[in-house]
Amino acid sequence: MSIIETNNLTKKFNGLVAVNNVNFEVEEGEIFGFLGPNGAGKTTTIKMLITLLRPTSGTARVAGFDIVKERNRVRECIGVVFQEPALDTELTGRENLDFHARMYGLSRVEREKRIVDVLQLVDLTDKADVLVKNYSGGMKRRLEIARGLMHYPKVLFLDEPTLGLDAQTRNAIWRYIKRLNKEEGTTIFLTTHYMEEADYLSDRAAIIDHGRLLVVDKPEGLKNRVGKDLINLKCSNMGNLKKILEKEEWVENVKIVDSSLLLSVKHGEEKIPHIIEIAQSTGIKITSIDLHKPTLDDVFLYYTGRRIREQETERTIAARFRRH
Repeated sequence: MSIIETNNLTKKFNGLVAVNNVNFEVEEGEIFGFLGPNGAGKTTTIKMLITLLRPTSGTARVAGFDIVKERNRVRECIGVVFQEPALDTELTGRENLDFHARMYGLSRVEREKRIVDVLQLVDLTDKADVLVKNYSGGMKRRLEIARGLMHYPKVLFLDEPTLGLDAQTRNAIWRYIKRLNKEEGTTIFLTTHYMEEADYLSDRAAIIDHGRLLVVDKPEGLKNRVGKDLINLKCSNMGNLKKILEKEEWVENVKIVDSSLLLSVKHGEEKIPHIIEIAQSTGIKITSIDLHKPTLDDVFLYYTGRRIREQETERTIAARFRRH
């Protein structure tokens, strides 16, 4: 059963198309990864789904409610963890959760029980009465996730939940997300530009770029679309080598990407000597060659012709620190 459905969802800003006729469905109880670089339209899509932005055209339903006509009903059914920190650092963790629960009308008994449950879920029970200003970045993120769960949402939206965190903290957050999905049965809509994050967490994933949805599938299905093995090589004449290799039956796909030749093949380790032999026989010099199994980063490369640049991550993190 679909808990999120979009129908030609579109958002324009002063003529710029940020989200362009996007269509997808999210099944109840799944973790749905929404992948793309900064500026691809991920956050704009989330803001429409959680009723903070009105679509220019098209529509969507969340938990059966229309995001334009039934905004309040949608808001009752969702939890949100934004990219930007939104905690009161002068309150304790417990006080932040209690304040949020009061806004959703939970009774005192309900609030007290739920606070215990969500703190335990994110392993913050022993930090419940510590001021949030004394929390680490990872602890704050866990508290924000706990807060998003306080009112028993049917869907939890996580917008770049591990942006700016170190690798160890990021892995810990991943475990908590998996755990809450399993124990609470909450549907999770996750935006990220960390491909390994989407690969680890998502039951299904969608790739968006320049506002257009490119593909939706299970992570393994996405990787299988690229090929069983990927061979990446640089040579003295990629155009000629590409034309030659395109004629070989065992080459499933070949593209020139990022000044490299990318081949999709089966049994790649057996094909490398053959590729070198072909290049040598035609006077083409191979300067580097490597073999690896496809990742979601390769999938993004396959569909867009480029990788998600690390510099985009650095710019986003730098911007966050300038604002706080």
